This record gives sequence, structure tokens and C-alpha cells, in this order.
Amino acid sequence: MSNTLMSVQIIPKTNKIEEVIPAVDAAIKVIDESGVKYQVQPLETTMEGELNQLLNIVQKMNERMIEIGCHNVITQMKILYQPQGIAMDDLTEKYR
Repeated sequence: MSNTLMSVQIIPKTNKIEEVIPAVDAAIKVIDESGVKYQVQPLETTMEGELNQLLNIVQKMNERMIEIGCHNVITQMKILYQPQGIAMDDLTEKYR
């Protein structure tokens, strides 16, 4: 079982406002390619995995933003670290 839930919001600085959504899509693609379980929400994406693994994914997301031409990127994260294990479904099951 995973020990960490991490919600991440990437805010890339682009040349044109129209470039923001494609940049965010590129960041989500980094998550998708990592193979971790994740859910995209309107304002952030939540991932489930091991703490170091998720931090590494966020690093790759930031690096990808620069690779595609963003001037800089603001990253906001929320982390729930629970060594005995945690899953997104543990926190949201009663709402489904």
C-alpha cells in the first residue's frame, strides 16, 4: 500500500494565456507516464504512491515546464504522509 497522497497544482508562466492549458496537460502527462494512481480535479491533481516517488514526479513536472518553453513555474503541493499506508479511496469512499 502507498504511504503518501499528494495533491499538486502547476501554474506555468507562458508567453500567451492560450499556452497555459497545453502546459498543464504536459504536466499531467508526466504523472500519467509515471504509472502512479492519480485523479485530475478542476484545480489540482492528486497522486498516490511513495513519498520519494511522488516528489520525483513533481520535479520532472517542473523540469518539463521549462523544457516546453515556460519562463518559470509555481508548484503548490499538499502532502499526506502516513507510513502505515493510505489510499485516495480511504478518504473519499463515503462520498461515492
